[in-house]
Amino acid sequence: MQRFTHDPAEDVRLAAAAKNGDAEALGSLVRRHYAWVLHIAQRMLWNRADAEDATQEILTTAVTKLGSFEGRSEFRTWLYRIAANHLVDRCRSAKSFDDVARTLDEMPDREPPGPIGTHVETAMLIEEAKIACTTGMLLCLEPRRRLAFLLGELLEVTADVGAEMLGTSPANFRQILSRARRELYGFLHRQCGLVNEEHRCRCALKTAGFIERGFVSPDRLQFVTAGLAKPSAAAAARLRDIRDLDRRYAEIFREQPLLSTENEAARLSDLLRLTGVQHSLELDQ
Repeated sequence: MQRFTHDPAEDVRLAAAAKNGDAEALGSLVRRHYAWVLHIAQRMLWNRADAEDATQEILTTAVTKLGSFEGRSEFRTWLYRIAANHLVDRCRSAKSFDDVARTLDEMPDREPPGPIGTHVETAMLIEEAKIACTTGMLLCLEPRRRLAFLLGELLEVTADVGAEMLGTSPANFRQILSRARRELYGFLHRQCGLVNEEHRCRCALKTAGFIERGFVSPDRLQFVTAGLAKPSAAAAARLRDIRDLDRRYAEIFREQPLLSTENEAARLSDLLRLTGVQHSLELDQ
């Protein structure tokens, strides 16, 4: 868990060492943020392979521009500004809440498949369906609102920091985040049995349908494999009271596990090779 706890002072130490030619410090700096960047990228893009590619591109850009990091803001703020620019340009709003509601309503309720037919534990399939569904809901948000929600609710950044990451004012960041919450939580209240018991829509009863439609593949789980930690456990404000309605809605997304690719070491090696730092640490100034 310590690996995923945000420590600004350690980031600054590692960044300074990396700029002075310490390849081990550079590798540690990248690994500290890899899972978080991947987590945000997948919630922005949905597809795991696309998220992994985007993560590598973001970190490659950060490594090659590390010489320009002057420590005027936290390293995480600087890195997520790079991530924000990349992800907002890359993603599109291809779905609507009406589309998601229609898909769920048309999908008949059925008991989830057991491990005999899928070789995957039923609980894992249900969790995969739950995260696939709620991530699909995020795709209904306009990209900047989607990113503001992820920064504000998952990373729990302040309005000042969020504004710097999105390149806007604190007041505008608060407004974007408020609109995202209103749209997303309104849909959850109207549709989702996780937060409104009046609705019949339950993750377990939709899992079989998700598998049939290709949203969940038992042979290639995208969201629950190699879970490392939950944002709710790693976030600084995790002890805040969640009895408030908005807190309960947000907890659905904070409880989704951070993931690490199975070949993270290989991807890190490729990243360092692509940026040339395996042979030289003459980073861009």
